[in-house]
Amino acid sequence: MMVETEVEIAAPREEVFDLLLDPTRLDDWVTASRGVADAPDGKLRSGSSFRQRLRLGGAGFDVSWKVTELERPCLAVWEGRGPAGSHAAVRYELAENGSGTRFRYTNTYDLPGGVIGAMAGRVTSAPARHAMRSSLRNLKRILEDGR
Repeated sequence: MMVETEVEIAAPREEVFDLLLDPTRLDDWVTASRGVADAPDGKLRSGSSFRQRLRLGGAGFDVSWKVTELERPCLAVWEGRGPAGSHAAVRYELAENGSGTRFRYTNTYDLPGGVIGAMAGRVTSAPARHAMRSSLRNLKRILEDGR
């Protein structure tokens, strides 16, 4: 399954990138985030990892994330492992857009359970899309309004 979207943010690309790559700020803008553990001190780099507690569609679960690609300030790719063999990959692409930033977010995920899991994914993709859009609205508000 894949969800993706793009948003324009009236903030410099470096500022957007720094917030996106700060695991201690994930709860501030990611609507599904319910806490982060084992995050490294300082800036994340390729190979950095941490755990995140998420809640989506009424279910809580933990994901172990690892930064697999990092090109400051334009690209970050995270690989995640969740319960029962689930897997996710999140891609952040940032491009300058005048004095602001165009942020493209892609989340690709596999659910456990083969065909049955894929069928269930069609049901869960609607909450995932809603959570993604809400998260990007939060991110935009924080960066543009300073809240």
